[in-house]
Amino acid sequence: MPPSITEACKKRKRRAKVYNFHGFVDSSGTINPSGSFRDNIRTFLQECAEPEDYSVAGMPVWSTLLLIQTNNLVLPFYTIEENVHFSPNPFCDHCRCTGWGDNFVCKRKYHVIIPVDGDWNRRLEDGVLDLHTHLLHGLIHCNGFGHLLCINGIEGGSKILCGRELVDLWDRFCSFLGARKISVEDVSKKRSMDLRLLYGVAYGHPWFGRWGYKFCRGSFGVAEYNYSGAIEILSSLELDQIIHDLKNKEMHQIINYYRNLSETQLITLRDLLRFMLTVKSCPCAQKKHILPAKANDSYPASKSSARLADMQNKVVVKQKSVRFRKFSSLVSTLDSRWPIRRLQYAAEVIVNQLKEKKADKLSHGGMTRQEVRDAARMFIGDTGLLDYVLKSMNNVIVGRHVVRRAVNPTTKILEYSIDEHGTGDRVSGMKALEIAENIPAPPMVPGADMYSDLGHLYMKVLLNYPESEVVELATQTILDTKHFVKEWPFRDQDDQILRFVCQVMPSVIEYEGRMDKELPVGEIVMLPLHATVGELKAAAEDAMRDSYCVVEKFVVRDIDGMEDLDDSELLFGIIESGSELVMRGSGMDLNGQLRYERGPDNWKVRCECGAKDDDGERMVACDMCEVWQHTRCNGIEDSGAVPPLFVCVGCCDSLIQSRPEAVVENEENCDDLLMVPASEYVAEFLF
Repeated sequence: MPPSITEACKKRKRRAKVYNFHGFVDSSGTINPSGSFRDNIRTFLQECAEPEDYSVAGMPVWSTLLLIQTNNLVLPFYTIEENVHFSPNPFCDHCRCTGWGDNFVCKRKYHVIIPVDGDWNRRLEDGVLDLHTHLLHGLIHCNGFGHLLCINGIEGGSKILCGRELVDLWDRFCSFLGARKISVEDVSKKRSMDLRLLYGVAYGHPWFGRWGYKFCRGSFGVAEYNYSGAIEILSSLELDQIIHDLKNKEMHQIINYYRNLSETQLITLRDLLRFMLTVKSCPCAQKKHILPAKANDSYPASKSSARLADMQNKVVVKQKSVRFRKFSSLVSTLDSRWPIRRLQYAAEVIVNQLKEKKADKLSHGGMTRQEVRDAARMFIGDTGLLDYVLKSMNNVIVGRHVVRRAVNPTTKILEYSIDEHGTGDRVSGMKALEIAENIPAPPMVPGADMYSDLGHLYMKVLLNYPESEVVELATQTILDTKHFVKEWPFRDQDDQILRFVCQVMPSVIEYEGRMDKELPVGEIVMLPLHATVGELKAAAEDAMRDSYCVVEKFVVRDIDGMEDLDDSELLFGIIESGSELVMRGSGMDLNGQLRYERGPDNWKVRCECGAKDDDGERMVACDMCEVWQHTRCNGIEDSGAVPPLFVCVGCCDSLIQSRPEAVVENEENCDDLLMVPASEYVAEFLF
C-alpha cells in the first residue's frame, strides 16, 4: 500500500506541502499560461517543487507531493532537468519520428514522472528515463515542444489511478505551463484491440482525442486525408450489410441484442461501437442491461452450457499455468537495445539468486521484484537491463529451471519463484489440454461480457471483413497512423504586455546550402508596453540563447519589416502584439553537432509508400544508393531478419538494364528475381 501523507513527509524530511491531485497546477496563480514554457517551468520548480538531495545520472531532481483525497494517499510528481550538453542522448528520436526533426536542439529537457505504485517512496535510480513502467512519463523541451511517452493506469498495473486521471493531470500541467505542441505515439491496447482503431471508428478520433490530440503524421506515407477517408469508410459500414456479408450467427445476435438495448436506432458501425463503449463506461447501466440477456428466449444460457463454460475455464487456467518458453527463444524475438548475450547473462544471474533463495531453509516463498533486483545488482550495474529482463520473465525456461511470476496470496505482492524444468504440473497440463480439446465451446451470450462482444466485432469486421480490399486498406491505414499531437494556440490575452513569436534567420553566408527546409519554430518573447525596438532585439537574443545550442552567440541585426526603424523607437502602435517576427543576424553555429533534433545524420528516405522522412517504422538502407526504405514495403516481415545485402528495386532495374545479357530469358523468372531484395544475382554485379 502506498504511504500516507504523514509517512511520506516524515521519510522525505520536509514540511507538509501537498497539492490536490485533481486540482494541481490550476491553483498556481503565479504561473502565466500565456507566457513561455521556459520561464513557467522555472517558476514551477521554485514555487511548487522541492529539490531532492540526490541526482539521477548527474541530473537534478525535484518532487511535488500530490494528495488523492478519496484514498487519503500521497504520490510524488517528479521533475528531472536534462542538460543536453552533458546528456548521452542529446538528440530527440521522438521529435524526428513526429516530424519535428528540423527543430533546433534545445538546451534543456524536462522529464515529468510518476513512478509505479510500489516505488512512490523510493529514490529514483539511474536508468529511470528508460523505463516504460511509470504511471506517467512526459518529456517537454524548454521551447514548449514535448512528448507524452507512457501512461499506465489500472490496465498498466496501478491499483489507484486510471489512465484518464493521469492524462487529465498531464494535460493540466502542459496547459498551465505554456506548452506549445505535445505529441503522443498511440499504441495503446485493450484486450488486444488497438484503441486508435476502435475509438477512431466510433468517435472519429483516437482515445487521446478527448483531450484534443489530432492527426500529426502517419507511417508508411499515410496523409491526413487518407486517415480521414479510412475512418469515414469504416464508420459508415451499415449493420444490415455487415450481417448479410458475414453470414455469422454470433454477429447477428450481437448486433440485434444491442439494437434492442438502444433507445435510438443503430444503423452504422459507428452507431453500434459508440453505443457499446457508452454502455461499457457506465457500470450501473451495464449490470442493469446484462440481466435481461439471461432471460431472453433468443439467447438461452442453459445449465449445461454454464457447466461446460465452467469446466473449460478451469482447464484454461490449468493450461495457462504450464505453458513455458525458453528465454533464449523469447529474447530473440524482442527488439531490445541490449544484445542477446547480455540478456541471457542477466537471466542466469536472476536464476542464481532465486536458487539461493530457494536453498535457504529459513526462508519461505519467492522473492519480490525489488528483492530480485537488489540481489542481481551485485553482479549487474545496469538497472535498465535488469528491469527489462524481469519484465520478460514469466513461465520461461532458463537452463534447467523454470521461472514463474505470481501474486503472493498472503502479502498481495508479486513474487518470482523457481522450479526445475520437467517436474511439477507438466503431465497434468497435457491432460488438461486433451480435456479442453474435447469440450465444446459454450454458446455466446451477447451482453454477458461487453469486451467480448467488442472483440468479436473487432476481429470479424475491422480485421477480417470477407472479400473487401477497401475495408482491409482502410483498417491498415488507421493502424498505420500512430502519431497524434495537441497544439496550444498562441494566446495574447493581457493588454498590458506585448507578446511576439520571434524566429531566427541566419545571414546569407550561413544560410546558403545549410537550411533547405522551413525555418525552425520561433520563441515567445514578452515585453512591457513601453518597450523599444532595441529592447525587442535584446529580448529575442536572450530567448534564443537561453533555448537553443546553435544560437548561443547569435546577434540580431535587423527585424523583417522594421529595417528602417531606429532602436530607440517605441513598439507600441508600430507593430501589433501577437505578431510573428523574423530576426536576421549572424553568429549561428551551423557547423556544430548540436544543430537539429534529428541528429547530425541526414538520412535519405524515399520509399514506394510515399514516405520521405523517418516515421519510426523499421527501415533498411540500399547498399547501392544508400536510400532508406521500409522493410515492410520491400516484403520483409517485421519478425524477419534484414538480409546482409539489400538492393532496392530501382537499383535492381538499373543493373538489369546495364547488363541485358545477364537477364533471364524467361519473363517469369525475371519477375521472381526482382521480388528478392538481396539475391545472389544482384551480388554478382557488386562483387
